[in-house]
Amino acid sequence: MNHDLKAAVLARCRSMEIPLVGVASTDRWENPPFEPWMPEEFYPQSIFPEARSVIVIGLPVHLPVLRTAPSIYYHELYRTINTLLDQYTYRLASFLNDRGYPSVFIPRDGYGGIDVLLKNPVAFFSHRHAAFLAGLGTFGVNNALITPEYGPRVRFGSILTAAPLPPDPLREEGLCTRCMECVTACPAGALDGRDYPEGLTDKAACARNSADLARRHISPCGICIQVCPVGEDRRHYGGEDSRHRRAREHVQKYGGL
Repeated sequence: MNHDLKAAVLARCRSMEIPLVGVASTDRWENPPFEPWMPEEFYPQSIFPEARSVIVIGLPVHLPVLRTAPSIYYHELYRTINTLLDQYTYRLASFLNDRGYPSVFIPRDGYGGIDVLLKNPVAFFSHRHAAFLAGLGTFGVNNALITPEYGPRVRFGSILTAAPLPPDPLREEGLCTRCMECVTACPAGALDGRDYPEGLTDKAACARNSADLARRHISPCGICIQVCPVGEDRRHYGGEDSRHRRAREHVQKYGGL
């Protein structure tokens, strides 16, 4: 295991102001932590055969913006985070390539667009499972990965690398409080209240709702991650009051059709 290289990667992430970083060894995909698990073609080594480690980075979704969702404000934040994830993971893969370790980035989305999701609501690689295996969080009833720092209000990106990096430990204690706020608030009725993976998101219902929002230029929805009470970011930003409601009402008047 290359501890010095991992330290260099972590330092590089700090220089890019990436707050969440975790590492998983590729053999973790071959020893599923729960069932049902994904088919083998979704494993990192099936996508990049040289892969021995997966580096996962996470960028937060700022809660005050998310509180306006669905809105043009959250729509633009989502696009910005996605762009940064692609840029950062590409740069980190290049950083490792320059040091002699074949590496590739995985784009933050692997499905093309909402029209494609309506037909086949699956991406070619799961960043949230990679983040789970890299010890960054645990799954919630909303099927999202919940982190201590930001709850589920995080977007993830991944780097597949031939470098043998020391993996981070998995989180053993679940972070979901089972408050069912996400189940109640979901406008598509896509959550059934069971713990993941027994309870799975109705992806078709979620995709149809997203398609409607996309036609109005205010996708994605974001409600299930907005209402989750877990995360230190809630303490940072505080609760909502009449001023926040007025701000949300103002923002929601713009950008949609």
